[in-house]
Amino acid sequence: MTMPGEYRRASEDFDSYLDDVRADALIDSRNVVYTMTQGVFQTFRCRLDVADALRFADVLPPVLRAIFVSDWNPHDAKRSFEDRAAMTREAQSLRGDHNFAPDTAIRDVARAVRKHVNVAAFDRVLKTLPDGAEEFWRP
Repeated sequence: MTMPGEYRRASEDFDSYLDDVRADALIDSRNVVYTMTQGVFQTFRCRLDVADALRFADVLPPVLRAIFVSDWNPHDAKRSFEDRAAMTREAQSLRGDHNFAPDTAIRDVARAVRKHVNVAAFDRVLKTLPDGAEEFWRP
């Protein structure tokens, strides 16, 4: 079997994702976008059980999938979905002294992620996740 195209293009696709977030959120720094993405992913991930989180990760492109599962302790307590403002503050708390994510971080990441996934598969997985998951990813 040949190597899947998503792995051959992983770096280019990730660069495109970063550029999309930068353009939508009017952020100049790729480092800010990376931290913002990681914070949003961790905020979402801690509200899922392991099986749900892995099913969600499977619909992400390779580099975003890796970011989603990196630095994960699956034994951490599962949290409940909250209002978007509270979850945004949580995402902004990752590396707080170096996190410059705007108050629109979840929306901005959601918009860009949707440009880089199979939207039908993404939405299909979201429908199987706990209440609050679809709303979290609604741009």
